[in-house]
Amino acid sequence: MKIKQIHHVAYRCKDAKETVEWYVKHLNMNFVLAIAEDEVPSTKAPDPYMHVFLDAGQGNILAFFELPTQPEMGRDTNTPAWVQHLALEVGSMDELLAAKERLVAAGIDVLGPVNHTIFKSIYFFDPNGHRLELAANTGTPDMMKKLDDVKWDMLEEWSKTKRAPRHAAWMHAPAPEGNAQ
Repeated sequence: MKIKQIHHVAYRCKDAKETVEWYVKHLNMNFVLAIAEDEVPSTKAPDPYMHVFLDAGQGNILAFFELPTQPEMGRDTNTPAWVQHLALEVGSMDELLAAKERLVAAGIDVLGPVNHTIFKSIYFFDPNGHRLELAANTGTPDMMKKLDDVKWDMLEEWSKTKRAPRHAAWMHAPAPEGNAQ
């Protein structure tokens, strides 16, 4: 078996209508589908929910559950807020910068662009507290090959030491004078 693609990724939301409207307005996603039940199909537990689906491009679906009878949603307090996030790709740096302008104009706090060498990103939160990243690829085929060549060595070293391997330190090294990354 080989996975074909992600069918959908699901997160919890505080308010399904507010969430759909926010993603349509700020990320230009299309609202695809809504499903509501009083019983969970997989477990048969009595737990009413609204399940909404948004088109995240190229067959990728972002979904949310509103669960009105469950305790207020929170986040894993043992995991830093920057770790759990959804990264969405945009087509260019111009699109990334335009998205940042629109988000900031709408009163949304935006961090970045942050230079990750092979892509640049902006970060912000949706109305549910989920961290989102918009990323524009900037890597070259040579950069990607260099990373591909060391991925297994890096993973092996990390698994033994739990310290950051230096195989790809070039990604965060300052650019030589006159050769900005």
